[in-house]
Amino acid sequence: MNQISPHTNRFKELLGEIQDEVNNLRQEIKDLKRENAKLVTKLEDLRGEQTDIFSAISESERLAMRQQVQGMLKKIDNHLNNQA
Repeated sequence: MNQISPHTNRFKELLGEIQDEVNNLRQEIKDLKRENAKLVTKLEDLRGEQTDIFSAISESERLAMRQQVQGMLKKIDNHLNNQA
């Protein structure tokens, strides 16, 4: 009668493996999208809580830091001018 060739059987096996792999990849994509959404939400929450460095220190500390930075810049300028 009608015999199926070994190539046809092998093709069907490989096609089944491909379908399984595609299904696994689709599930992995769903899982990654779900995880990504959780991470984006967490990041947005953290950004909402975040403050800049200067809002956490007092005005006098800011002025002291500014003077220190200006002093360092002056030293760097002097050093560069002495090398020239």
